[in-house]
Amino acid sequence: MSQLSVSRRFLSSNSARSQGVVLAVSAALLFGGCATDEFGNRRPLTETEAGLAIGTAAGAAAGALIGSQGANAGKGALIGAVGGAIAGGLVGNYMEQQRRDFERALADEIARGDIRIEPGAGDRLLVGMTSATAFDVDSNQIKPGFYSTLDKISAIVNRYGKTRLYIAGHTDNTGSEAYNQQLSERRAAAVESYLMAEQVIPARMSSIGLGESQPVASNETDYGRTLNRRVDITIEPIVADAG
Repeated sequence: MSQLSVSRRFLSSNSARSQGVVLAVSAALLFGGCATDEFGNRRPLTETEAGLAIGTAAGAAAGALIGSQGANAGKGALIGAVGGAIAGGLVGNYMEQQRRDFERALADEIARGDIRIEPGAGDRLLVGMTSATAFDVDSNQIKPGFYSTLDKISAIVNRYGKTRLYIAGHTDNTGSEAYNQQLSERRAAAVESYLMAEQVIPARMSSIGLGESQPVASNETDYGRTLNRRVDITIEPIVADAG
């Protein structure tokens, strides 16, 4: 079992000790961590791998806080991780400027129909991508040609760091419901991992698979199924409590 798996097992416990354990796990990953090469031989973690491992543990720490101390404590940990929340009166402008930056940076992708940018309720922002452009059929491996698009998304997400990201994978209804659920989860996790590698703070992100349950078009046509095979990122501002 990998050391990252061990850290997640520690953090899945609801005991109060999980907050302290994550610090120990992070230190162990940095100073004593190891991985395996292509031949199965153990080797030290690279700096990048160690950084991602610690980032994953730090993100899990926020989850541990939520589980052990309640939602308010969890939000406090998240606010600390991103360096402070947005004052209520500034939220609208913050999210509107972010939307404009997405539209400028992704103008070519939007024109091709690869990406859609949509405002949502509660100052939320949706960045949607089609699986047709991001993934091959029946695959959760991001296409190399889509890396530059995800790099642009990562850059803006990092620039506007006082937000949380909900990454949701969706499929059409081709194949079994159970298989589609698993595929949607893997695709959402692949996007989350890519953003993490681009230095998006893990505590800001969560991923989920919704399978075929939320189509945006009819599954009766090829075009409709293409639209339904997608990954959506809902971006929500982290707002300071009033008072």
